Amino acid sequence: MKIYNKLLILVVLIALGSCNDAIDIEQPGRLGAEQAFQTTTDLEQGILGVYNRFDVTQEIQFNAVFTDEVAIGFDSGGQGLGNGEYGFLLNAGSGAPTALWLNQYAALNAANRLLAAAELITPESEEQERYNNVVAEAYALRAFAHFQLLSYFSTDYSDDNALAAILLDFVPSVDEVLPRNTNAEFYASIESDLSQAFNLLTVDSNPTFVSRDFVTALRARIAAYKGDYTQAASFSQTLLDKYPLANRAEYEAVFTDADNTGVIFKLERTINDSYDGQGFTGNGIAGGWAGANFAFVDGTIDGSPYFEMGRSLFNTLSTDDIRYDVNVNNTSIVSDDYLNAEDFRSEDILVIGKYPGNEKPLLNDLKVFRVAEMLLIRAEAYAAAGTFNGSSDSAASLLKELRDARFGTDTELPTFSSATEAFGAILDERRIELAFEGHRWKDLKRLGALGNRGILRDNLDCAVNGACSLPATDFRFTMPIPLIELNANNVIEQNPGY
Repeated sequence: MKIYNKLLILVVLIALGSCNDAIDIEQPGRLGAEQAFQTTTDLEQGILGVYNRFDVTQEIQFNAVFTDEVAIGFDSGGQGLGNGEYGFLLNAGSGAPTALWLNQYAALNAANRLLAAAELITPESEEQERYNNVVAEAYALRAFAHFQLLSYFSTDYSDDNALAAILLDFVPSVDEVLPRNTNAEFYASIESDLSQAFNLLTVDSNPTFVSRDFVTALRARIAAYKGDYTQAASFSQTLLDKYPLANRAEYEAVFTDADNTGVIFKLERTINDSYDGQGFTGNGIAGGWAGANFAFVDGTIDGSPYFEMGRSLFNTLSTDDIRYDVNVNNTSIVSDDYLNAEDFRSEDILVIGKYPGNEKPLLNDLKVFRVAEMLLIRAEAYAAAGTFNGSSDSAASLLKELRDARFGTDTELPTFSSATEAFGAILDERRIELAFEGHRWKDLKRLGALGNRGILRDNLDCAVNGACSLPATDFRFTMPIPLIELNANNVIEQNPGY
């Protein structure tokens, strides 16, 4: 899927323009749906533009910088410190919530306009399948955008009465001012969209386009976040029965974009597309190359890494684990005694290797759903049911299965004395398996209390500002409604603590 659009320009225009609110993004001179979309082929071109509204580099960077995935790099120019995210500073004017809010509503606007246009087109009989697939993709992408908003702005995923964001399943007028909707309203809309998508789709699997497996993966993630582990077990198991775990060689190739083993869906990135560039550095606005979240030039020690791997994360890795090779670039300097180093910033340089680049340095596809996440969701379901020990059909057996694949050998079967211990181990494994993929903050938000985990940086990594730890119960595990929305929307309610 090679698609080109200028999302960053759109974001800047929205931020600087005199919009009524964050969802008022109508541009003067834009063609109406009747003129822009007249055939099924037009819709197929339009859905590419909808895909291009989606980007996860903002959450990759925010989840890494705000938590304990990164440390300030030796070549830092103040990234992460000036905006305060590395110091747990989060407020209505912060870049991360602003970018996530704007970008998801831009995506919703695009999906809604395409769906509205589709209602004006009657496809020929031979075009019906193509038409159905386009409409299904728009429904599924709309559901994904709504769940992204809920994930960051809801205080409690499992509370139906908690406020999420503004539900936008229609094309709004320019003067509409809307309140926030509840989780229950969001979940109902999302499931309605996913049901329609699943029923219309004829594609079972495709790593770069919406498929039925995309719908199932999103349903599994939603169910896990809600704590509905009966559904989470069913949906995740469906995908585990279909997708193999990547072996060591395949896993390494997945992150150079040379292999798709275990990849359910990814956002493809290529030279000269609208994400081919540096993007914003050091805060959750991001955009551009995925690897530019951590380095200026390339993913080596000579590539000006302004963020490095956090020592507390590095200390959980084994050199026998292929995830060490993928996450730690081989030009890194690793101190055997970093705590006693005279200058640990020069003697211990842990270069992040997750996004080395394929067609060019730092430019990689963005993995959104992988089967390893489904395995870990299934492990959560076992732990929630009290089945955390055992050599098969248990949380312990699934963690062993994942580690066997990553170590390439038979690993020890873990045993847990309590559900807390099991959830803690699952969180620890998610921390390694999904490092730098945009999960850590959300994982701690939903599982931190269950597994007795929170943000915990190495003392040397937090010496720069004293921000060493943050419990998962802190109010900053919910994002604030952005200032741009508050200033324009007099009926919207801010989240607690802000």
